[in-house]
Amino acid sequence: MSDKPQVSSSYWLETAPDGRHPALTEDLDVDVAVIGAGIAGLSTAWELTRAGRSVAVLEAGRVAAGVTGHTTAKVTALHTLVYDKLRRTRGPEGARLYARSQSEAIERAAGIVEELGIDCEWETRSAYTYACDAGRLEELRAEARAAAEAGLPASFVTETGLPFPVAGAVRVTGQAQFHPRKYLLAVAADLVERGGRIFEDTTVLGLDEGEPCRLSTTTGATVRARDVVVATHYPIFDRALLFARLAPRRELVVAGTIPADQDPDGMFITPDEGIRSVRTAPYEGDRRLLVVTGEHFTPGTGDTRARFERLTAWATEHFPDLDVTHRWATQDIDPTDTVPMVGPLHPGARHAYVATGFGGWGMTGGIMAGSLLTAQITGEESEWSGLYDPRRLKPAVREAPAFLKTQAKVAGHFVGDRLRPAPPVESLPPGEGAVVRADGHHRLAVYRDDDGNLHSVSARCTHLGCLVAFNSAERAWECPCHGSRFDTDGKVIQGPATQPLEQRDI
Repeated sequence: MSDKPQVSSSYWLETAPDGRHPALTEDLDVDVAVIGAGIAGLSTAWELTRAGRSVAVLEAGRVAAGVTGHTTAKVTALHTLVYDKLRRTRGPEGARLYARSQSEAIERAAGIVEELGIDCEWETRSAYTYACDAGRLEELRAEARAAAEAGLPASFVTETGLPFPVAGAVRVTGQAQFHPRKYLLAVAADLVERGGRIFEDTTVLGLDEGEPCRLSTTTGATVRARDVVVATHYPIFDRALLFARLAPRRELVVAGTIPADQDPDGMFITPDEGIRSVRTAPYEGDRRLLVVTGEHFTPGTGDTRARFERLTAWATEHFPDLDVTHRWATQDIDPTDTVPMVGPLHPGARHAYVATGFGGWGMTGGIMAGSLLTAQITGEESEWSGLYDPRRLKPAVREAPAFLKTQAKVAGHFVGDRLRPAPPVESLPPGEGAVVRADGHHRLAVYRDDDGNLHSVSARCTHLGCLVAFNSAERAWECPCHGSRFDTDGKVIQGPATQPLEQRDI
């Protein structure tokens, strides 16, 4: 096995074309402005363009290079263990609507691949939620029953293609997997061909919900639009206290090649062992690319290097012929009441919409959001608008313990991180960073590069003021409260923050 101690770029980013779009430099008027060019934003923009709307997509970085470019890219309606819970919390009808909306997203993606002739390694596979612990068997059986009752082709099985025995698994047939960036670059190209516009390196700073709505940007240009869609993964605007109902979760990915005859022939996930997710993808010759995901944690907490080591050890133990070539990380947003939030941005919103909280299942969730938001903006009816409505209150109240737990974590970081002892700057080795004290009370985020030079910025996240922490494996500053991420010089890597960390002299 090759030893790859450093975090690499995502395999999906490395193996797709590097097409670029200009930054927005002049004021613009459109029917709809979509903020964010991941799968939710591009799916929404594409659907709206097809519906005859003029659309502009504003992306702070590059198209499909954020969370979507680092995903596992399973296109499935089996979301670990969700249907039995939905049956209890939303009723059988809620579970049915969830299954139908997610399944229709798979069908929609398959249709787009065929219509546009996209070469994105689309493969049909069965999806499995498995457990090795016999103590989970009843839970798995209940999930299989609930998923089948919701309309999925689901069954309980005791054998899979994995190279180790399982106690049991939920299997759903007819699911899919693909190369997410190749798919979305083709969607983006078709969007532009149909008159849509895409602007990269354009961060949105403000939203005025007038008529029309007005968006201010870092480039100085203003976009005026009748409708605005916030599809930035974690919303950059909080006008309905959505931040209190969302929890960021980071996870690690290890990928490499295995002999094609060792392909387990499916997409697998277990809630055990800190979550382990397995799938393969086409590769060269007689090899397949194995993608293993897991080690979920809150951004800015714990030893990321040790987590990478555990995930790599698990992968090589179960797939001894694995030749590790890539290691990267991604980020998910979990809603406290299980279901994503897709619809009006807040109770008084007339022309502002949001898509967020996909809980690690953003491929089907993002495609579903594109269809749902297009229906809402164009005045059509959607059977599942109520299920995904961000303004919902009853489910949020019903699952209040999860809400309170999330807020307790945020409060603990906001206060507790300020009380932690700070190490002396002199103790920082090259390649490491730490939050230190300056002038007795100010907290600075200090990084020592490989040449020994110090880089110092404010440790206060520009989103809502929590203190950042250093991720040594990825060499980034991360906010544990809401998941904003910054490079070692303070530049925003990932929102909801839109402003860089302030430069400070040490």
